Amino acid sequence: MARFGHALSDATRTRLLLALREAPGYPAELADLLGVSRQSLSNHLACLRDCGLVVSVPEGRRVRYEIADARLSHALGDLLGVVLAVADGHVPTGKGAR
Repeated sequence: MARFGHALSDATRTRLLLALREAPGYPAELADLLGVSRQSLSNHLACLRDCGLVVSVPEGRRVRYEIADARLSHALGDLLGVVLAVADGHVPTGKGAR
């Protein structure tokens, strides 16, 4: 859980995970998509890889990055739904709500 929290503690890494949730990507394309330098993106990818959240897949001279486990994609979707609900003022009620 701490690794997941660390990965999500940075806005660029969060955006990167959400982009990879949609489709695998290549570093140069992901850097352009997110509007960050390739060096910055490389550092964020290394962090996510070290946390075990993404994997690199060699493709000839290129490397494709993707979410390490389909369950992570599902969890990100659920978390995004909760964040959007809270932002819209739909505070969860019931068991476990505070």
